[in-house]
Amino acid sequence: MKLFTQAQYKKLLENGKSENVDKDVFPVIKLFTPDANATWLLTHIDNEDTDLAFGLCDLGCGFPELGYISLDEVKSVRGRLGLPIERDLHFEPLFPISVYVRAAHKNSKIVENSAILEQNVII
Repeated sequence: MKLFTQAQYKKLLENGKSENVDKDVFPVIKLFTPDANATWLLTHIDNEDTDLAFGLCDLGCGFPELGYISLDEVKSVRGRLGLPIERDLHFEPLFPISVYVRAAHKNSKIVENSAILEQNVII
């Protein structure tokens, strides 16, 4: 499976433009290991180095963090059974990345439960 559809890749690059980098955008894609606990919610790809993606990363150790990752490294990750990274075909972002970050820090993992996410919206 490819990590991104063409539309998702285009959106990740659009979000990665200098005028958009500091905006609180919605995650574009969720990647995960089917046989481990790693999850990535990606918001953009660096336009100058398209191997660098930015988003919320949770390697399943209880310390999710916001930052850059190498897409080549993510593609090489394998879980216990040797399965490659997959794209969550059903992921629909409900909030900007800042809400996912606050919820992840409070819960020590990426959270997708809408009730928990709503508690982390700052008005």
